[in-house]
Amino acid sequence: MFSLTVRRHFMIAHSLPREVFGPAQGLHGATFVAEVTFRRRALNADAIVLDIGAAGTIIEEVLADLNYRNLDDHPDFAGKLSTTEALAEYVARRVAREVEKSDDGAQLAGIDVTLRENPDAWATFSLDLAD
Repeated sequence: MFSLTVRRHFMIAHSLPREVFGPAQGLHGATFVAEVTFRRRALNADAIVLDIGAAGTIIEEVLADLNYRNLDDHPDFAGKLSTTEALAEYVARRVAREVEKSDDGAQLAGIDVTLRENPDAWATFSLDLAD
């Protein structure tokens, strides 16, 4: 299995209104480093998983909808908790929808999104696309 990882960062505001989240129940900000890994069983005719520039553009477009936004007001998170894990899944599914439109995207085996909230804590969501 081959993989290509491209990183970008984004900043959000949100609240997590449940007792389990302690002080994070209130409105607060977070800066995430998003690492998006594209997996492929065999390289394409150009001996790559996916064009790095194209991958970066797709990630930037997906994150632009979240960057500097209060997720409490974001329609895609209405009535949902915007935890790091939930955000990783959201980003993975949005990136998958965009990348699958390309010829190379249709050949991907999966996408993994890791959101690093700080150097000591991160969450990953893995999305299998093809067998």
